[in-house]
Order: sequence, then structure tokens, then C-alpha cells
Amino acid sequence: MSSASDSDRLLAEQLLRLTRRLHRIQKRHMVPLGITPAQSRLLRLVSHYEGEQAPRMADLAARLEVVPRAVTTLVDGLEAAECVRRAPDPANRRVIRIELTDTGRGTLRRLRNARTDAAEEILAPLTADQREVLGGLLNALSDAPAEHTC
Repeated sequence: MSSASDSDRLLAEQLLRLTRRLHRIQKRHMVPLGITPAQSRLLRLVSHYEGEQAPRMADLAARLEVVPRAVTTLVDGLEAAECVRRAPDPANRRVIRIELTDTGRGTLRRLRNARTDAAEEILAPLTADQREVLGGLLNALSDAPAEHTC
């Protein structure tokens, strides 16, 4: 075995451990909001449609890469919490669109704060220079644009 593959395995394990830790910390910060990580992702996704035509359940399922039934369950929970509402499409009453409510916008603000708090907890051991280097490395590894608002 080459040392490069050993090194890659070690990096993969470190990334996995960091991902698990990040998920645990984010989840802990979300508990007081009464929202699950999956509901958080759906709420953020619905918010990206603001100013455009609200998404259909099928649009959300495709973007989240899940089966439509999973989106139905998430929407049910968010609708019960009054974060989203189902609304008939004015052009085709058979189509249901998912809209963000004022309560949902407030929940999103609290979620963003919780995510920032979680990030600060994770990044606390790093200096400003180390954070900058890490940010560059993460951008190089991700398909996401450098400037992402959610």
C-alpha cells in the first residue's frame, strides 16, 4: 500500500469524524427551535424560491434528492408548526405549491443564528488565519459557490 492511500484514508476518516461532530452540534443548537435537520433543509430550500413561483412538492423532492413521500412528511411537520403553507397554483388548481409563512421566516432567522453558533463552536480552536485557509480548502473541495447565503 502506498502512503498516499494511507494518507487519503486518514483524511477521509477525519472528515467523517468532523462531519458527525458538526451534525451533533448543529442538532443540539436546533433542538430549542423544535425543528429537525431535515426540516431545516426543506425550509431553507423553500426560502430560496422567495420572489419566484413557490415550489411544488416534486420540485422540492428533486432538489433534495429524496422520494416525494419524504417531502410530504417534512411539509406536514412544517405546516403544523405554521412555517409553510400549501397553496393551490393559480394557473392550475390541481398543483399545490409550498409557500413560506411569516412564522417560517422567523424560524429561518433563528436557524441561521443556531448554525452560526454551531460554526463558532466548531471553529473556536482555530486562529483567523487557519479559518481563512480552511475556508479556501473547503471551497476547493465543494461544488458550492464561495458566497452562499444559507
